[in-house]
Amino acid sequence: MKISDIARNAFDAALTALIDGGGGAGKIQIYTGSPPANTTDGASGTLLSTMTFSATSFGTPATGVTTANTITSDASVAATGTAGYYRIKDHANVCIGQGLVGLSGADLNLDSLSFILAGTCAITSATITMPAGS
Repeated sequence: MKISDIARNAFDAALTALIDGGGGAGKIQIYTGSPPANTTDGASGTLLSTMTFSATSFGTPATGVTTANTITSDASVAATGTAGYYRIKDHANVCIGQGLVGLSGADLNLDSLSFILAGTCAITSATITMPAGS
């Protein structure tokens, strides 16, 4: 199935609304280990870092792509460990989505997977892309 740009943009906008829901800014959390089987399962591994989205997490989508507004860095990483996966949550701590962390080709690519207690973690840019299909 091919998906129209209108449908792709609607998906991106709906996902943004979920992240921005729950009464405040959403967040992205990075954990060690493998992600749980389902987003409704409790987090596994050790929480390494929490970064907060702007009150409006992402901008207006175009052709199925929307770019994150400013994401506040974590100035004091919670634990030492190797990043394995991330979760995006709304303000009420409901998991909206999760994915793998890597150095390239992952759902979330970082410059290093090694986190040091009390260090800093920053995301300089992020996008959500809804593929057009083929």
